[in-house]
Amino acid sequence: MENLSDIDSLDSSKGAADNRMLWKRDSWREGHETVHPKPMTQDKRLAKLEDAYRTILQCVGEDPKRDGLLDTPSRAAKAILFLTKGYEENVDIVVKNAKFVEDYNSMVTVKDIEFYSLCEHHLIPFYGKIHIGYIPTGKVLGLSKLARISEMFTRRFQNQERIAKQIANAVVDAIRPSGVGVIVEGSHMCMSMRGVQKTGSTTITSTMLGTFLDDPRTRDEFLRMCTHT
Repeated sequence: MENLSDIDSLDSSKGAADNRMLWKRDSWREGHETVHPKPMTQDKRLAKLEDAYRTILQCVGEDPKRDGLLDTPSRAAKAILFLTKGYEENVDIVVKNAKFVEDYNSMVTVKDIEFYSLCEHHLIPFYGKIHIGYIPTGKVLGLSKLARISEMFTRRFQNQERIAKQIANAVVDAIRPSGVGVIVEGSHMCMSMRGVQKTGSTTITSTMLGTFLDDPRTRDEFLRMCTHT
C-alpha cells in the first residue's frame, strides 16, 4: 500500500476506469467539490419542491387543500433542503483553518458522533453513531471538525458504506495523518418500518486507511477505544 503522504505522486492515469481505487481522487470529487451543483435560486427550488410535495399528497389520495395540509408542502420543502444541506458544503469550507501544528503522534479518537441521514434507495431515514480515529504526523484537526465533516456527508442522500469511506478520505486530505479509522453504526428505518419490518438491528461499516489497515495493533487499539464505555 502506498504511503498516504505520497499519494499525490500517483499517476493520474492509473485506475481511471475505477476512481474508487484512488482515495485521493475519490475524496476530491465527493468532498471538495459540490457533488450535485444546484444552479437554481433558493426561491425557485422551494417552489419546485412545494409543487412536488403537493403532487405526492394527491397521488396518495390526500387533498392538499384541506386545513391540516395547507402548509405541508412548504414545510416539507424547507425540511428536505435542511436534511440535504451537505450538498451545499465541502471539506475546505467545513475545516477552514482548524488545522494546528502539534508534536503529537499518538491516536486521536472521537467516538459516538450522532448522525441522521436519508437512505438514497427509499429516501427513508437512518441514524446512529460515528467513531473516528487518526494518528497525526505534525498536524491535528479541531475536534469539532470531525463532527462537522461527519455532518456534511450524512446530510445527503446516502448509503452507510459510502459514509465511512468519505469521512476517512476527507481526514486524510485535510491533515495527511499516518492512518485513519472510521466506524459507522446505523439503524435503518427502511428495514424497520417497511420491507422486512425488523426492529432492533444495527448495521456496522468501517473504513481503515494507512496504519489502521496495515498494523493490527493500531487497528485493535482503535476498536478497543470505540467499544470502551
